[in-house]
Amino acid sequence: MFAYVIRRIISGIAMLFIMSLVTFLLFFASPVDPARFTCGKSCTPSLIEQNRKALGYDKPIPVQYGEFVKGIFVGSEFPKDPELKKSAPQTIAECPAPCLGYSPRSSQPVTTMLMDRLPVSASLAVAAFIMWIVVGVGAGIIAALNKGKFLDKAIVGTALVFYAFPTFFIGLFLYKFLALKWQVTPVPTYTPLTENPAAWLMGLFLPALTLAIFYIAGYIRVTRAFVLESLSEDYLRTARAKGLAPRKVLFKHTMRAALTPLVTIAGLDFAGLLGGAIITERVFNYDGLGKLAVQAATTFDLPVTVGIVVLLAAFIIVANIIVDVLYAVIDPRVKYA
Repeated sequence: MFAYVIRRIISGIAMLFIMSLVTFLLFFASPVDPARFTCGKSCTPSLIEQNRKALGYDKPIPVQYGEFVKGIFVGSEFPKDPELKKSAPQTIAECPAPCLGYSPRSSQPVTTMLMDRLPVSASLAVAAFIMWIVVGVGAGIIAALNKGKFLDKAIVGTALVFYAFPTFFIGLFLYKFLALKWQVTPVPTYTPLTENPAAWLMGLFLPALTLAIFYIAGYIRVTRAFVLESLSEDYLRTARAKGLAPRKVLFKHTMRAALTPLVTIAGLDFAGLLGGAIITERVFNYDGLGKLAVQAATTFDLPVTVGIVVLLAAFIIVANIIVDVLYAVIDPRVKYA
């Protein structure tokens, strides 16, 4: 098992290296000069040339990528050009490791921008994840145990209704009625967990619920299907025939088999949420990675875009490794050579 984990970590690092290389080439090796996007409408030929040297865009692509990878491990500093450093030493910006580049539009390291917004997206993702796992998996189990009955049809029908509504509609509906009109909950605002845990939790409720409703509907159907499939296995019918307690059959045998595919889906969904909650963050004006990704795309802030892609790729790769390791814990039939 230990050897398998080591192999998965090594393969994950290799995948991250390939992802960073492909991303870097897509954005910086294109025919369009990336220095043209560094100063907006105020660009002049001299300013473009200065930014090209400051950010190292005048160097060959292999050298640029080598410095990008080097910055991740040992950090970097900007401007890259030695002459600019000598002429204006007060403009030198330190970018400690892991350095994912420097944004000339925001005049700060990309890593700083990502770390400032990561707690917002991570808090939203964790809260939504807990909601949809508890409600979605729980309701899916109840529906499976009551197959064909009114409760089963009610749960599945409700899930289909919520699955049909787009996220922006749900978010606007909850915001307008629960927060503004009926005042059931306070108006959502993000408060750091370290400042006020209660305000942090209350501020996350509506955005997390908005994000979780779509997944709850999907996980109800998926869980119901997996549990019904597991209940039809021969070994479970034998266990019930021998008089094993229904609770033990459900939680010790049925759920262990049903959780294997659920863990796969949940791991990937959670990793994707860290940067995929764009609509929810826009509706509730949360300054997270999703909102930053939209701003970087609309302003052609290439260093920020590359940094977000690399960061999210790292989360997805780590989630895959954790899911693969959990297979052996959940299902003892899984063996790794």
